[in-house]
Amino acid sequence: MSATTHHLATPPAPWKPSFIEHLGKMPSPEFVLSTVKPAPASSHSPVPYLPRARFCIYRGMWSELPENKHNDAPMNDRVYESELPTFTSDVRMEKIPELFATGAGHGELDQSQGSGGGGPVEAVWWIKEVGTQWRVKGTAYVIAEDIEGKGEESSGVRTVKSQLGERMRVVKKDGEESWSWGKELTAHFGNCSPGMRGSWKNPPPGTPADKEPDEEHKLGQKVTDLNDKIARSNFRVVVIKPSEVEMTDLSDPAKARRHRYTFISEKGDDGEMVGKWTDEELWP
Repeated sequence: MSATTHHLATPPAPWKPSFIEHLGKMPSPEFVLSTVKPAPASSHSPVPYLPRARFCIYRGMWSELPENKHNDAPMNDRVYESELPTFTSDVRMEKIPELFATGAGHGELDQSQGSGGGGPVEAVWWIKEVGTQWRVKGTAYVIAEDIEGKGEESSGVRTVKSQLGERMRVVKKDGEESWSWGKELTAHFGNCSPGMRGSWKNPPPGTPADKEPDEEHKLGQKVTDLNDKIARSNFRVVVIKPSEVEMTDLSDPAKARRHRYTFISEKGDDGEMVGKWTDEELWP
């Protein structure tokens, strides 16, 4: 575990058990992810940013990758737990540079090729099986192959490890030194089906379809090699760091409620910063 990581003393989030239970009732844990994109001058937009939305698939909480008998990638021991939802993406998709451009560092396109980001996001699940909507607001960080390796860490890598690490609770103290960010990234790649892994070798997204792709960038490929050079170079795990979570329960119109959970950090009795979640019960 990198020295750039500090773990904020935080009890488990009160919303997490219900969130996990509800997502488990969905045939597929799809959600809408909203980002913002700097408005181009040609758009004549009255505001500096424009909204963008798309469907993504929830892939578990960071450091808590679900067991999968088909995943033959090396796995970290369960050393940490978190309330940091994850999804996978392709670095060539527009959402990745958006997360860099709207983060605190206002990253340029070339910076978005590695780890970093931190742009604002909102993720929404509608779980019709229980009549409940979940809304997660926060920032999102991108994990790439440079998250671990030789040499000096980039500012993006340091940002990711600092921002996410403070929300990773230690549950196995003697395993911290052996826990690996790179191994966790590879485990997420292995957790995807060969067909999904092959999608990271598709022709570049958004390019004209009348241009014939080369032999290494075609639709419908299946990848079984966990270290496939092209697929791994495009593969990314994105982790949402929530600042606010809302659960709106509409299962019974006569008892409908909204719960708003807000994360705050403050100095504890010993002077160290600690985190906690507040809970407000609201009319929907």
